[in-house]
Amino acid sequence: MSSTEQARWFVLGGDHLVLLDTQGQIPQGSRECLPPPLQEAPFERFDDWGGEPCYLLDLGEDADTQAMAGLRQLMVAGDEEGFRLAGRAWQLATFRRSHRFCGECGAPMAPKAGEWALGCQQGHLVYPRISPCIIVAVRKGPAVLLAAHRRHYQAEDPMYTVLAGFVEAGENLEQCVAREVFEESGIRVDNIRYVASQPWPFPHSLMMGFTADYLSGEIKVQDEELVAADFFEANALPRLPPQGTIARRLIALCLGDGV
Repeated sequence: MSSTEQARWFVLGGDHLVLLDTQGQIPQGSRECLPPPLQEAPFERFDDWGGEPCYLLDLGEDADTQAMAGLRQLMVAGDEEGFRLAGRAWQLATFRRSHRFCGECGAPMAPKAGEWALGCQQGHLVYPRISPCIIVAVRKGPAVLLAAHRRHYQAEDPMYTVLAGFVEAGENLEQCVAREVFEESGIRVDNIRYVASQPWPFPHSLMMGFTADYLSGEIKVQDEELVAADFFEANALPRLPPQGTIARRLIALCLGDGV
Protein backbone atom coordinates (compact mmCIF):
# COMPACT_ATOMS: atom_id res chain seq x y z
CA MET A 1 0.00 0.00 0.00
CA SER A 2 1.17 3.57 -0.64
CA SER A 3 1.59 6.15 2.12
CA THR A 4 -1.14 8.28 0.53
CA GLU A 5 -3.76 5.53 0.11
CA GLN A 6 -7.13 6.49 1.57
CA ALA A 7 -8.33 3.78 3.94
CA ARG A 8 -9.94 2.93 7.26
CA TRP A 9 -7.50 1.95 9.98
CA PHE A 10 -8.49 -0.59 12.65
CA VAL A 11 -5.90 -0.55 15.44
CA LEU A 12 -6.68 -3.06 18.20
CA GLY A 13 -5.18 -3.74 21.59
CA GLY A 14 -5.85 -5.07 25.07
CA ASP A 15 -9.26 -6.73 25.44
CA HIS A 16 -11.72 -5.52 22.77
CA LEU A 17 -10.28 -2.02 22.61
CA VAL A 18 -9.96 -0.04 19.39
CA LEU A 19 -8.28 3.23 18.40
CA LEU A 20 -10.81 5.99 17.58
CA ASP A 21 -10.24 9.47 16.20
CA THR A 22 -11.23 12.73 17.91
CA GLN A 23 -14.80 12.29 16.62
CA GLY A 24 -15.08 8.85 18.18
CA GLN A 25 -14.86 7.06 14.83
CA ILE A 26 -12.51 4.63 13.10
CA PRO A 27 -9.59 6.67 11.68
CA GLN A 28 -10.04 7.42 7.97
CA GLY A 29 -7.59 8.85 5.48
CA SER A 30 -3.98 8.25 4.59
CA ARG A 31 -1.46 6.76 7.03
CA GLU A 32 -0.72 10.31 8.19
CA CYS A 33 -4.04 10.36 10.09
CA LEU A 34 -2.54 7.80 12.50
CA PRO A 35 -0.27 8.57 15.46
CA PRO A 36 3.37 8.71 14.23
CA PRO A 37 4.44 5.40 15.84
CA LEU A 38 1.79 3.58 13.77
CA GLN A 39 2.40 5.18 10.39
CA GLU A 40 4.96 2.56 9.36
CA ALA A 41 3.32 -0.39 11.14
CA PRO A 42 2.58 -3.68 9.25
CA PHE A 43 -1.18 -3.44 8.68
CA GLU A 44 -3.13 -6.22 6.91
CA ARG A 45 -6.08 -5.63 4.61
CA PHE A 46 -9.22 -7.51 5.76
CA ASP A 47 -12.29 -5.83 4.22
CA ASP A 48 -13.71 -2.77 2.43
CA TRP A 49 -15.95 0.07 3.60
CA GLY A 50 -17.66 2.38 1.13
CA GLY A 51 -15.10 1.60 -1.57
CA GLU A 52 -12.11 2.14 0.72
CA PRO A 53 -9.89 -0.67 2.02
CA CYS A 54 -9.92 -1.58 5.71
CA TYR A 55 -6.59 -2.39 7.35
CA LEU A 56 -6.04 -4.24 10.62
CA LEU A 57 -3.26 -4.04 13.19
CA ASP A 58 -3.38 -5.93 16.49
CA LEU A 59 -0.97 -4.41 19.01
CA GLY A 60 -1.53 -7.32 21.39
CA GLU A 61 -2.96 -7.97 24.83
CA ASP A 62 -0.23 -6.02 26.63
CA ALA A 63 -0.29 -2.93 24.41
CA ASP A 64 -0.51 0.63 25.76
CA THR A 65 -4.25 1.23 25.36
CA GLN A 66 -4.64 4.64 27.00
CA ALA A 67 -5.74 6.20 23.71
CA MET A 68 -8.20 3.38 22.90
CA ALA A 69 -11.89 2.90 23.62
CA GLY A 70 -14.13 -0.10 24.13
CA LEU A 71 -15.55 -1.68 20.99
CA ARG A 72 -19.10 -1.22 22.32
CA GLN A 73 -18.64 2.58 22.13
CA LEU A 74 -19.14 2.40 18.36
CA MET A 75 -22.42 0.54 18.83
CA VAL A 76 -23.69 2.95 21.49
CA ALA A 77 -22.82 5.89 19.19
CA GLY A 78 -24.95 4.36 16.43
CA ASP A 79 -22.03 3.61 14.11
CA GLU A 80 -23.39 0.26 12.94
CA GLU A 81 -20.95 -0.27 10.07
CA GLY A 82 -17.99 0.80 12.19
CA PHE A 83 -19.07 -1.62 14.92
CA ARG A 84 -19.62 -4.45 12.43
CA LEU A 85 -16.22 -4.08 10.81
CA ALA A 86 -14.40 -3.48 14.10
CA GLY A 87 -16.12 -6.61 15.37
CA ARG A 88 -14.92 -8.54 12.34
CA ALA A 89 -11.41 -7.22 12.92
CA TRP A 90 -11.57 -8.33 16.55
CA GLN A 91 -12.76 -11.82 15.65
CA LEU A 92 -9.83 -12.19 13.25
CA ALA A 93 -7.40 -10.88 15.87
CA THR A 94 -8.84 -13.22 18.51
CA PHE A 95 -8.39 -16.12 16.10
CA ARG A 96 -4.73 -15.26 15.58
CA ARG A 97 -4.12 -14.83 19.30
CA SER A 98 -5.74 -18.12 20.28
CA HIS A 99 -4.27 -20.33 17.53
CA ARG A 100 -0.55 -19.72 17.81
CA PHE A 101 0.14 -23.46 17.87
CA CYS A 102 -1.30 -26.40 15.96
CA GLY A 103 -3.92 -28.43 17.82
CA GLU A 104 -2.75 -31.64 16.09
CA CYS A 105 1.04 -31.53 16.25
CA GLY A 106 1.80 -28.59 18.56
CA ALA A 107 4.01 -26.78 16.03
CA PRO A 108 3.82 -23.00 15.52
CA MET A 109 1.13 -21.77 13.14
CA ALA A 110 1.68 -19.24 10.36
CA PRO A 111 -0.76 -17.21 8.23
CA LYS A 112 -1.77 -18.80 4.91
CA ALA A 113 -1.31 -16.51 1.93
CA GLY A 114 -4.49 -15.36 0.25
CA GLU A 115 -6.99 -16.21 2.99
CA TRP A 116 -7.62 -15.79 6.71
CA ALA A 117 -6.34 -19.17 7.80
CA LEU A 118 -3.41 -20.50 9.80
CA GLY A 119 -1.38 -23.58 8.99
CA CYS A 120 1.47 -25.65 10.39
CA GLN A 121 4.37 -27.27 8.51
CA GLN A 122 2.45 -30.55 8.42
CA GLY A 123 -0.29 -28.90 6.35
CA HIS A 124 -3.02 -28.73 9.01
CA LEU A 125 -5.20 -25.65 8.36
CA VAL A 126 -7.57 -23.89 10.74
CA TYR A 127 -10.01 -21.05 10.03
CA PRO A 128 -11.53 -18.37 12.28
CA ARG A 129 -13.84 -19.88 14.86
CA ILE A 130 -17.53 -18.94 14.84
CA SER A 131 -19.75 -19.98 17.77
CA PRO A 132 -23.48 -20.23 16.88
CA CYS A 133 -25.84 -18.79 19.50
CA ILE A 134 -29.56 -18.18 19.73
CA ILE A 135 -31.19 -15.08 21.19
CA VAL A 136 -34.95 -15.03 21.69
CA ALA A 137 -37.76 -12.68 22.69
CA VAL A 138 -40.65 -14.58 24.31
CA ARG A 139 -44.08 -12.96 23.96
CA LYS A 140 -46.96 -13.40 26.40
CA GLY A 141 -49.89 -11.31 25.24
CA PRO A 142 -48.76 -7.64 25.28
CA ALA A 143 -45.61 -8.43 27.30
CA VAL A 144 -42.11 -9.74 26.60
CA LEU A 145 -39.87 -11.86 28.81
CA LEU A 146 -36.79 -9.91 29.94
CA ALA A 147 -34.03 -10.91 32.35
CA ALA A 148 -31.18 -9.31 34.27
CA HIS A 149 -28.13 -11.43 33.45
CA ARG A 150 -25.63 -12.10 36.19
CA ARG A 151 -22.55 -11.59 33.99
CA HIS A 152 -23.18 -7.84 33.56
CA TYR A 153 -25.51 -7.11 36.47
CA GLN A 154 -25.40 -3.85 38.38
CA ALA A 155 -27.71 -3.34 41.35
CA GLU A 156 -28.42 0.30 40.51
CA ASP A 157 -30.51 0.61 37.33
CA PRO A 158 -29.90 -2.95 36.04
CA MET A 159 -30.22 -3.67 32.34
CA TYR A 160 -32.78 -6.26 31.28
CA THR A 161 -32.57 -8.11 27.99
CA VAL A 162 -33.83 -11.21 26.21
CA LEU A 163 -32.55 -14.74 26.75
CA ALA A 164 -29.65 -16.24 24.80
CA GLY A 165 -27.37 -19.25 24.75
CA PHE A 166 -24.94 -21.37 22.74
CA VAL A 167 -26.11 -24.09 20.38
CA GLU A 168 -25.08 -27.55 21.57
CA ALA A 169 -23.77 -30.37 19.40
CA GLY A 170 -26.53 -32.33 17.71
CA GLU A 171 -29.40 -29.86 18.18
CA ASN A 172 -31.04 -27.53 15.68
CA LEU A 173 -31.68 -23.85 16.35
CA GLU A 174 -35.33 -24.28 17.33
CA GLN A 175 -34.43 -26.99 19.83
CA CYS A 176 -31.78 -24.70 21.27
CA VAL A 177 -34.33 -21.88 21.68
CA ALA A 178 -36.76 -24.15 23.56
CA ARG A 179 -34.01 -25.65 25.75
CA GLU A 180 -32.35 -22.35 26.67
CA VAL A 181 -35.61 -20.63 27.56
CA PHE A 182 -36.69 -23.54 29.76
CA GLU A 183 -33.29 -23.93 31.43
CA GLU A 184 -32.95 -20.22 32.24
CA SER A 185 -36.55 -19.30 33.07
CA GLY A 186 -38.66 -22.45 33.52
CA ILE A 187 -40.93 -21.33 30.66
CA ARG A 188 -42.11 -23.55 27.78
CA VAL A 189 -42.50 -21.89 24.36
CA ASP A 190 -43.92 -22.63 20.93
CA ASN A 191 -44.35 -20.81 17.58
CA ILE A 192 -40.58 -20.29 17.33
CA ARG A 193 -39.77 -18.01 14.38
CA TYR A 194 -36.41 -16.84 12.97
CA VAL A 195 -35.96 -13.05 12.63
CA ALA A 196 -32.37 -12.05 11.81
CA SER A 197 -28.74 -12.57 12.80
CA GLN A 198 -25.88 -10.42 14.10
CA PRO A 199 -22.17 -11.19 14.44
CA TRP A 200 -21.18 -10.60 18.06
CA PRO A 201 -17.42 -10.36 18.62
CA PHE A 202 -17.33 -11.24 22.32
CA PRO A 203 -15.33 -13.16 21.39
CA HIS A 204 -16.61 -14.91 18.22
CA SER A 205 -20.36 -15.50 18.36
CA LEU A 206 -22.97 -15.43 15.62
CA MET A 207 -26.27 -14.46 17.26
CA MET A 208 -29.34 -15.87 15.50
CA GLY A 209 -32.46 -14.04 16.64
CA PHE A 210 -35.89 -15.57 17.19
CA THR A 211 -39.27 -14.76 18.62
CA ALA A 212 -41.39 -17.34 20.43
CA ASP A 213 -44.76 -17.44 22.18
CA TYR A 214 -45.30 -18.34 25.83
CA LEU A 215 -46.86 -21.80 26.16
CA SER A 216 -46.77 -22.75 29.85
CA GLY A 217 -44.89 -22.57 33.12
CA GLU A 218 -44.02 -20.14 35.92
CA ILE A 219 -40.81 -18.15 35.94
CA LYS A 220 -38.03 -19.82 37.90
CA VAL A 221 -34.66 -18.26 37.11
CA GLN A 222 -31.46 -20.26 36.69
CA ASP A 223 -29.37 -18.74 39.47
CA GLU A 224 -26.02 -19.30 37.75
CA GLU A 225 -27.14 -17.25 34.73
CA LEU A 226 -29.83 -14.79 35.85
CA VAL A 227 -30.50 -12.45 38.76
CA ALA A 228 -34.16 -11.85 37.90
CA ALA A 229 -36.70 -12.24 35.09
CA ASP A 230 -40.26 -11.12 34.41
CA PHE A 231 -42.74 -10.23 31.69
CA PHE A 232 -42.77 -6.50 30.88
CA GLU A 233 -45.22 -4.41 28.86
CA ALA A 234 -44.20 -1.45 26.70
CA ASN A 235 -45.34 1.17 29.25
CA ALA A 236 -43.27 -0.26 32.11
CA LEU A 237 -39.89 -1.26 30.72
CA PRO A 238 -36.58 -1.44 32.62
CA ARG A 239 -33.32 -0.23 31.08
CA LEU A 240 -32.84 -2.05 27.75
CA PRO A 241 -29.84 -2.96 25.57
CA PRO A 242 -28.71 -0.13 23.26
CA GLN A 243 -30.04 0.49 19.79
CA GLY A 244 -28.09 -1.44 17.16
CA THR A 245 -28.17 -4.73 19.06
CA ILE A 246 -30.28 -7.62 17.87
CA ALA A 247 -31.66 -7.88 21.42
CA ARG A 248 -33.17 -4.39 21.12
CA ARG A 249 -34.54 -5.25 17.67
CA LEU A 250 -36.28 -8.36 19.00
CA ILE A 251 -37.80 -6.42 21.91
CA ALA A 252 -39.08 -3.75 19.54
CA LEU A 253 -40.53 -6.41 17.25
CA CYS A 254 -42.56 -7.80 20.15
CA LEU A 255 -43.64 -4.50 21.72
CA GLY A 256 -43.67 -1.99 18.86
CA ASP A 257 -41.19 0.19 17.01
CA GLY A 258 -41.34 2.94 19.62
CA VAL A 259 -39.34 0.89 22.13
